[in-house]
Amino acid sequence: MIKTDVLVLGGGPGGYLAAERAAGGGKSVTLIEKRALGGTCLNEGCIPSKAFLNSAKLYEHAKDSEAFGVTAKDVQIDHSKVVKRKEKVVNALVSGVGMKMKAYGINVVKSEGVIQGKTADGFAVTAGEETYAAEKLILACGSVPVVPPIPGLQEGLKAGYVMTNKEILDITKIPEKLVVIGGGVIGLEMASYFAAVGAQVTVIEMLDKIAGSTEKEISTLLLKDYIKKGIDIKLSSKVTEIGKDFVRYQEAGGTQEVPADVILCSIGRRPFTQGIGLENLGVYLEKGVVVTDDHMMTNISGVYAVGDINGKIMLAHTAYREAEVAVNHILGKKDCMRYHAVPSVIYTNPEVAGVGETPESAKAKGIDAKSVKVSMRFSGRYLAEVEKGDGICKLVVDTRRNCLIGVHMMGSYVSEMIYGAAMMIETQMPIEHAKELIFPHPTVCEVIREALFEI
Repeated sequence: MIKTDVLVLGGGPGGYLAAERAAGGGKSVTLIEKRALGGTCLNEGCIPSKAFLNSAKLYEHAKDSEAFGVTAKDVQIDHSKVVKRKEKVVNALVSGVGMKMKAYGINVVKSEGVIQGKTADGFAVTAGEETYAAEKLILACGSVPVVPPIPGLQEGLKAGYVMTNKEILDITKIPEKLVVIGGGVIGLEMASYFAAVGAQVTVIEMLDKIAGSTEKEISTLLLKDYIKKGIDIKLSSKVTEIGKDFVRYQEAGGTQEVPADVILCSIGRRPFTQGIGLENLGVYLEKGVVVTDDHMMTNISGVYAVGDINGKIMLAHTAYREAEVAVNHILGKKDCMRYHAVPSVIYTNPEVAGVGETPESAKAKGIDAKSVKVSMRFSGRYLAEVEKGDGICKLVVDTRRNCLIGVHMMGSYVSEMIYGAAMMIETQMPIEHAKELIFPHPTVCEVIREALFEI
């Protein structure tokens, strides 16, 4: 049995950062990951999809450049080269994570890890032919795609004409007809890319809006933008059957059918908790997710769960922060996890970003709140760079405490701006103090200042 101070099960964002922080705090660390370091985010999620979307953005800009005084002729996109560049980016980042693990002296074990229980030497995990034991165990096993029991879905996945977000990022030919099941963030980003590069795209969504928990007005504006770009979106529709070249769905008007060359199943993700030995420790699960406290500890003292496996907010940057909180607790540092100011982003063109409460969620919680909004065209830079843009910036204010509790935006660069809004919410900065902040000019982020003065 090989002893270590901290065992990390899973090498995604939460896992590798937890390993890094623990090693930086003087602990010996073993990280067990059966696949490539970086997890879903780096290998088949956040990073590769952004490489795709950036290529689509460049392509769209080149095609629509005449309004800006630039003439580009015979603009084309080579999807196979987009895929190759995506792989180059992913490989570089995976290699970078590996080098960082080596620099911190972390023992990386490339194998499937299974928890055996608790022994006199600590929590025991087998990986390959070895057993590792540690006083502290951090679960960072991530999530897997939800595959609902839709007739024909499993057969399609086996045959290859139905894909998840993993497989769709590796196809080298643009499908003529793509049907996306699910209008959440992943589905919309892939729909946006493939529509931009020439595919006929249909999105089928069960809810009456797209983009999940995105603020309602922004969701509506985004829907209109996608429709303008030729994406056919079916709301309040339930997929009932999948075939080799079709998707059948139920809507208010009855059963409908849409042709498909490729079908993307993008209904969501669920925590990966099966087959890793949680039952051998008695780790408590509720509705399939590992339950944690605000130190990220499970019901078993010394066992922590960070990232998608705890099902709280399944985003890579949430996992980063949860990893830091867990390790700080292990190191005896005062810290706790807070979720009220976690930003989220949709990286399509236009981008969408939001943090904190929406007007609807504030009302549901009984918060005395008001909202104000301004057009992104209040920003000189936005107006100079975006032709016919209809983006907005909406602030949600707690009138009793006189501070921001939500900021929601649609437009260029909002993914890079939202952290500032999150900072205002996290620190509960009074509106009067926020108005005193000096924003650089001309920048798109000035629209936040413009909105502040509308309160």
